[in-house]
Amino acid sequence: MENIEKRLPDKVCIYARVSSSENKDNLQRQAQRLEEYAIARGYQIHKVVKEIGSGVNDNRKQLNNLLIDKDYRILIVEHKDRLTRFGFNYINTWFEDVGKKVEVVNESVNDKGDLMQDFISIITSFCARIYGLRRSKRKTEKIIKELKDDKEAQASS
Repeated sequence: MENIEKRLPDKVCIYARVSSSENKDNLQRQAQRLEEYAIARGYQIHKVVKEIGSGVNDNRKQLNNLLIDKDYRILIVEHKDRLTRFGFNYINTWFEDVGKKVEVVNESVNDKGDLMQDFISIITSFCARIYGLRRSKRKTEKIIKELKDDKEAQASS
């Protein structure tokens, strides 16, 4: 951890996220606020990442790229839920383990619109999984039937 701190003492990445394209203007303002915060703290900004996507989506490309980037020490987010709706403590623990830190500018959260959008995303995701499981089950049953039919056809020939 000491080596990372010496090599990247005040190098930061900024991560701004909104749930939908309807909030694109808010995304720009969020990123601007975070840049101003970083400058006021005397940080060197390595990268500013802006992403549109649900906080419950665990496969956000920009965030994934940011998590594997080794060239910064502090990740700045405006609220915990901008980073993720669930599992913030896992990410924070991992950051600490690799000698990095997540810095949350504003600990309070009061964004009902994004929360509702994430709730809809959860329901949509679960529905897709249920229908996917049903489809998968039907496919498996069809393959088993075809294998049985082939086996019976071979046995009778």
